[in-house]
Amino acid sequence: MIELSAVSKRFGDTQAVKEVSFTVLEGETMVILGTSGCGKTTTLKMINRLIEPDSGNINILGQSATDEQPEILRRKIGYVMQNIGLFPHYTVAQNIAVVPKLLNWSEEKIQEKTHELLGKLRLAPDCLPLFPHELSGGQQQRVGLARALVADPAILLMDEPFGALDNVTRSKIHVEFKELEALKRKTIVMVTHDVQEAFDLADRICLMNKGEVVQIGTAKDLLYRPANDFVRQFLDGARLTLEFKSVSIKDLWELLPDHYNGDQYQQQATENNGRLQAATLSTWRAMECFNFTINDYVTFVLEDSSEQRKTISFPELTQAFQDYQQQYIHE
Repeated sequence: MIELSAVSKRFGDTQAVKEVSFTVLEGETMVILGTSGCGKTTTLKMINRLIEPDSGNINILGQSATDEQPEILRRKIGYVMQNIGLFPHYTVAQNIAVVPKLLNWSEEKIQEKTHELLGKLRLAPDCLPLFPHELSGGQQQRVGLARALVADPAILLMDEPFGALDNVTRSKIHVEFKELEALKRKTIVMVTHDVQEAFDLADRICLMNKGEVVQIGTAKDLLYRPANDFVRQFLDGARLTLEFKSVSIKDLWELLPDHYNGDQYQQQATENNGRLQAATLSTWRAMECFNFTINDYVTFVLEDSSEQRKTISFPELTQAFQDYQQQYIHE
């Protein structure tokens, strides 16, 4: 979907981006992570030609980004900017309709698509006549997403999209973001300096430093197979939390006890039918499922199969996680 090959950009004497190369696959969420000034936002803006590269090639859907006018290219790519960026003098309805009007959509089509998006993004229709300052931070963020998604672009670029939200709201938005059907078909490139956010949302992470790519990989690649000391030190401050968030129950499956058929566990599994959880949950999310009462068990289901399930206690979960860590240390 997106391919950057040796892309570079200089501002005066400063080399902002130096020979950056990566590929983003269809339906993938790639997060560009790094400290302020590392070149991540410049890299993002070169994809839709808000900034023109000095050298290198950028291909979008197999075609060079320079083959068409920048404004035409941008209409095909959703863009959610830092601090949300809604027009303050436009209502919610007018903000969402900006791109459709540029594309000469009929009013009927705009209204139909707007109401469809409101449902997908969990926004009430009565917010349409409101102005941005009348909305909460979370609502403004959803309106910004609606504006970026209304023309149904295949690609979505997001520049520090949750930076203006408080930590509690941001955490809730992260959970909703991953579950939104409207985003599951999109190819997403997102910039953030927040390590936790990157690990929460990314399929793969592109870690940058001083304008260069240091390592590209999954969260587990960066944690357990760091390319160098910079990667290791960058993650050290939150390593344990990041491991909990990047390792899923499915990753731990073979290390979890298989005593589902025992009488005690059979009874617990029956009682837990209302608490069945998917094995795709991270260890972090899985721990939140426990009530921490006597004989507290949670049943996890592998790939929605009623036959592949394990009913475990909290200590059994933490033991499996420790065993998983040891496997990677020995590797």
